[in-house]
Amino acid sequence: MIQLLTPAALTAGLASGDTDQILHAAEGISAYGWLLVALPMLGAAVLLLGGRRTNSWGPLFAVAMSSGAFVVALGILVQMLGYDDASRRRMVHLFSWVPAGQFQLDAGLQLDQLSLSFVLLVTFVGSLIHVYSLGYMEHDPDKRRFFGYLNLFVAAMLLLVLADSYLLLYVGWEGVGLASYLLIGFWNHNPAYATAANKAFVANRVGDFGLGLAIMLMFATFGRVDFAGVAGGVSGASQGVLTAMGLFLLLGACGKSAQFPLQSWLGDAMAGPTPVSALIHAATMVTAGVYLVVRSHAIFDGAPNAQLAVVIVGAITLVYGAIVGCAKDDIKKALAASTMSQIGYMMLAAGLGPVGYAFAIFHLLTHGFFKAGMFLGAGSVMHGMNDKVDMRGFGNLSSVMKITWVTFGLGWLAILGVPPFAGFWSKDKIIEAAFVGEGWRPWVFGLAALIGAGITAFYMSRLFFMTFQGEKRWPKDAHPHESPRTMTIPMMVLAVGSASLGLILGPTNGILHWLEPVVGAAEEEHPVIPVPALMAITLLVVAAGVALAWMRYWRDKVPTTAPVGSLLTRAARADLYQDQVNEGVFMRPGIHLTRALVFLDKRGIDGAAGGFAALIGGTSSRLRRVQNGLARSYALTMLIGVVVILGAVWVVQ
Repeated sequence: MIQLLTPAALTAGLASGDTDQILHAAEGISAYGWLLVALPMLGAAVLLLGGRRTNSWGPLFAVAMSSGAFVVALGILVQMLGYDDASRRRMVHLFSWVPAGQFQLDAGLQLDQLSLSFVLLVTFVGSLIHVYSLGYMEHDPDKRRFFGYLNLFVAAMLLLVLADSYLLLYVGWEGVGLASYLLIGFWNHNPAYATAANKAFVANRVGDFGLGLAIMLMFATFGRVDFAGVAGGVSGASQGVLTAMGLFLLLGACGKSAQFPLQSWLGDAMAGPTPVSALIHAATMVTAGVYLVVRSHAIFDGAPNAQLAVVIVGAITLVYGAIVGCAKDDIKKALAASTMSQIGYMMLAAGLGPVGYAFAIFHLLTHGFFKAGMFLGAGSVMHGMNDKVDMRGFGNLSSVMKITWVTFGLGWLAILGVPPFAGFWSKDKIIEAAFVGEGWRPWVFGLAALIGAGITAFYMSRLFFMTFQGEKRWPKDAHPHESPRTMTIPMMVLAVGSASLGLILGPTNGILHWLEPVVGAAEEEHPVIPVPALMAITLLVVAAGVALAWMRYWRDKVPTTAPVGSLLTRAARADLYQDQVNEGVFMRPGIHLTRALVFLDKRGIDGAAGGFAALIGGTSSRLRRVQNGLARSYALTMLIGVVVILGAVWVVQ
């Protein structure tokens, strides 16, 4: 049973030794944790309901609301660092939400090391993207509405990660889906963009269905849906129930995080403005699935088969996304494929159990910085190249866009895992964790992670060289130039994070100690390959990927028109035919099933009901003819009836 302790009762609670399920009442600045959600929600309400009156100052107000949430988060972090590990979990009670007989559920916010890590990432990176958008969307006539959607997204994402129950998490989950739909389809006057928004919405609804089923199963099994109640009831549940619960949660995570087999929406979602790509597809929305799995670690720890499914999904997705990224000439779609692959790394780590939970979150944090920086860098390139996205028409942009080149380059080095940049400390730890275990698993999953690192090095180097190095390939009428300060300053801040965040959290194992009270401590295990040898092999594989990209896309001439390519290249350009598979397996059978159901409804159910009604109507109309008002007709009818009855009696006797 969850305990909510006031400061006065804190000492007694700690003395009892039962600290695992203790939530302490928020105090000080943490008592104002509700402002984390309220501030960006206020910004969204003012901008979306205020109309044209807010056009002049609305975007700045949105920036202020997002930045205010970050300031509150920073204050809570400082306060939390002053507590010991057992006292850091804080509860902000909001109101009584679902009073339904014996089922009582309050709405509250849970402030712990895991949720606060996400809050800091969302508010900090989100605020930088808000600032970047001031320059990127400067001339858009609907920028007020755009900033309102950004604030709405940040508020929903913060509610998702701060919720103290799966039901409240589901509210934030749906809010994120709505906001992403509005942002992806922001330029919905373009039919292709509107279609992309619809595709993302439908794919996410499939995942949402899985999360909804998981919550229903939790209620049926435990009678509770709060995190503490579910975690406390796991020990008494059967492994079959926990496996089903874990698989439903995984389905929800696949939808939000664009993991196999629900990954098809991510590439098309690049239709939204570039700041949307950075916010949704780098730092926030696509990481929600990873958060869900890690937050539900008690369930997955009790369901090894579901845990294995998470690892398999992550391994497939990381390789899938890497292969697709190798053939994309659209700079944003190449980064989208990279995001899919990197989230695959996180899912793989989250499925490894206690040995991987902290590393999944670590890579999530570092990825939020370097991938957001690269998306903003892509937007800067588009700004200087008249919104062109084809990398075959770029080349040698380093000579005219120095800041973009340097900041993007730091993100590139970080994602490659080059020491001492961020990815070296987070992604390489996942590779090491993947090689931990017995039997076939470390070799299959470890090799998948290692191969993914090599392919990542190739396609990210390909992107970097095609865009910034080599000979220039842009047309004569193009005049590439550096972006304004409102765009470059956020890029520089994110570049600093890409370079230094790993150094801050990695060598000291600070992230492990920080998250240990929430996700548990991992037993000391060693990979099947010695760590020094594994690190050397990883760096050699990365170097080989970079070298191959250098030979093909820097040293050699890059054609402005894409060559036909091999069968695999053509398949990768078509996203490994994921849309065709979805169309053949789901869409067309779904259409035929729908048509069959409509036919059955009209001709079967409606036909039967209509036929019965027609029968009754016809029979009644014929019976009405008997009622003609003539006494002799009635007398004849009575006589016939008497004769029939007498005849029946005679026959019986």
